[in-house]
Amino acid sequence: MTAKKKILLLPGDGIGPEITAAARKVMDWFQSTGRTNFEVSEDLIGGVSYDTHGTPLTDAALKRAQEADAVLMASVGGHKWDVLPFADRPERGLLRLRKGLGVFANLRPAVVFDVLANASTLKPEVVKDLDIMIVRELLGGVYFGEPRGIETLPNGERRGINTQVYTTSEIVRVARVAFELARKRKKKLCSVEKANVMESGVLWREEVTKLHAEYKDVELVHMYADNCAMQLVRNPKQFDVIVSDNLFGDLLSDLASMLPGSLGMLPSASLGARDASGRQSAFYEPIHGSAPDIAGKGIANPLAMILSYGMMLRYSFDMAANADLLETAVKNVLRAGVRTADIVEKGQTPVSTAAMGEAVIKELARLAA
Repeated sequence: MTAKKKILLLPGDGIGPEITAAARKVMDWFQSTGRTNFEVSEDLIGGVSYDTHGTPLTDAALKRAQEADAVLMASVGGHKWDVLPFADRPERGLLRLRKGLGVFANLRPAVVFDVLANASTLKPEVVKDLDIMIVRELLGGVYFGEPRGIETLPNGERRGINTQVYTTSEIVRVARVAFELARKRKKKLCSVEKANVMESGVLWREEVTKLHAEYKDVELVHMYADNCAMQLVRNPKQFDVIVSDNLFGDLLSDLASMLPGSLGMLPSASLGARDASGRQSAFYEPIHGSAPDIAGKGIANPLAMILSYGMMLRYSFDMAANADLLETAVKNVLRAGVRTADIVEKGQTPVSTAAMGEAVIKELARLAA
């Protein structure tokens, strides 16, 4: 008998437990209808882990994550832990988890549901039906490069140092993920760097161009990061898949995340390399933070967490039909006018976190009938 696939849930801090509870009920619906058969467990990360264990991520929790087939995390952090030493802050647990899982490709979709086009700060005609996928390299670049630190010069002046470093293999592996995604979508890939002023950008452009020889069916264009930021606001529909390094990918994906108008709507996936057996480490999370100002009020939008589970079904378990079913249910619920406070429109009454989750489950049942 084939062993059950394992999912590890990490509710974390702030609104994390609330949106996790809503997503867990959606997961339970798929389980109860026989559409999935997962072994689901939970553990601690972030501030709640520090409060319990004195560290934002225990060795035991990391080991469970590494043994799982996929990890679904909600959020970490909060004002309560801002006074902690840098190494003990909740966010360090997240970074340790990413590194421990070896997830190097961060997939962040920016999708505008037609009924939410008015929620964007851009004109509805600019963003309506937008569907962009940004692939960000996650384990290299200036965030990890050496040397780094803060030093005092002989004249007493202080100097901060961070180093932008990339190797061929680091560039090629994330670019390959982007090419493969583009091949399954509209066959368009935009590679972003600053080759005009940075040697690492020159290498990035050269290596992506070489790899393109294996993906001749995909249209490849190159763009400088500053121009890409401008174009995302000016004409975002020109893009399909964008691939970039850690720093620029961080900035561009945050910019693109606001095109739909609410962080509460956007999921993400972080993927690692496949081993000899084909197993791939994978980590999923909503792109929003822990929102401590609304934590415990039951008003947070759980859809980014629920859609992150949808990405897990699609990318980790090849359950495209289940992922499509879930995404359709979310779209239909929104079309019916069910909204949490972050996406409510004039004349609508916002629903609770739990009520939004229940609405999705009700629509799933209707679609499956």
